[in-house]
Amino acid sequence: MSKQTLQLHSTLLSIHSLDVDANIPSALLKQPLFFISKTHDELSIVCPSEFEIQSLDTEPDWQALEVVGPLGFSLTGIMANISGVLASAKISIFSISTYDTDYILVKKQTATKALKALKNDGYNVVAD
Repeated sequence: MSKQTLQLHSTLLSIHSLDVDANIPSALLKQPLFFISKTHDELSIVCPSEFEIQSLDTEPDWQALEVVGPLGFSLTGIMANISGVLASAKISIFSISTYDTDYILVKKQTATKALKALKNDGYNVVAD
């Protein structure tokens, strides 16, 4: 039985760490894909690498694997299985969830290996 479909996005992303009180650039909201998260300790932004942000630290060259959704809140184990497959293949991930779906970010240089591992585990993987 086939598992979820994953779509590999071609846009290279960077993960930024900012001071917790930093301003979020308004131009970021015009980007086609971005994620913002904030806690009492940190502010993180994931956005296209070509979008420049003044940040404390940056981790570039990530690609997003989108779990094609929408996914219901009653579904369980999706991220656990995908991350387990990638961990077994020794591939580091950065995961992000939205209301409708999940994104698993992998480094550009490990994307081919990640796709192979996921396909071998029964996932349908497509590229944009």
